[in-house]
Amino acid sequence: MGLVDAVYEKIGGTKKAAEDAVDMVFDTITASLAKGEEVAVSGFGSFVVKKRAARMGVNPRSGEKIQIAETTTPKFKAGKALKMAVK
Repeated sequence: MGLVDAVYEKIGGTKKAAEDAVDMVFDTITASLAKGEEVAVSGFGSFVVKKRAARMGVNPRSGEKIQIAETTTPKFKAGKALKMAVK
């Protein structure tokens, strides 16, 4: 079962309203992360933005050393309640 279907069954209304609610949550998380902000969902976990420093790597095909640029990536840290629920 998809997330939209689960929300629809839980709150009722229309399936379009459930889809809009789910989209709004993910759009809000995405916009906050794009600004570098942390998003915490109580009892679930938090989404954060991490930077990876530039570093040297090796091309596995040629063995040639290459420079890997700095990157910014989203990370999720599960909260205690979520960890306990899936234990």
